[in-house]
Amino acid sequence: MNASRKWILQRISALLVAPLIVWFCVSLISLSTSSYEEVMNFFGNPMFSWLTIILLVAGFFHAKIGLNEIFEDYIENEKFKNVANLLTFLLSIIVPLITIILLLYKF
Repeated sequence: MNASRKWILQRISALLVAPLIVWFCVSLISLSTSSYEEVMNFFGNPMFSWLTIILLVAGFFHAKIGLNEIFEDYIENEKFKNVANLLTFLLSIIVPLITIILLLYKF
């Protein structure tokens, strides 16, 4: 992936993540005074599930691009750089995937 494409994708993912993280934090804070039934209804809402999935995918994609740039800039050893990039790639797929599966499973 060339540098300008990475830069554009990083900015797009940041624009997507910023309002979603604000929504997510405000939602969780507002649930702190809610009853158990209200909390379960909130988490059972399909809109919550979809917005959370978008937040997870975009957030981990954004983090992956940023970490890869940091690795490119500061790790000189190619082996370490490749291992770090591979681990970042795998974790940016595995963690959101497991979380999405658990979210859609509806405990």
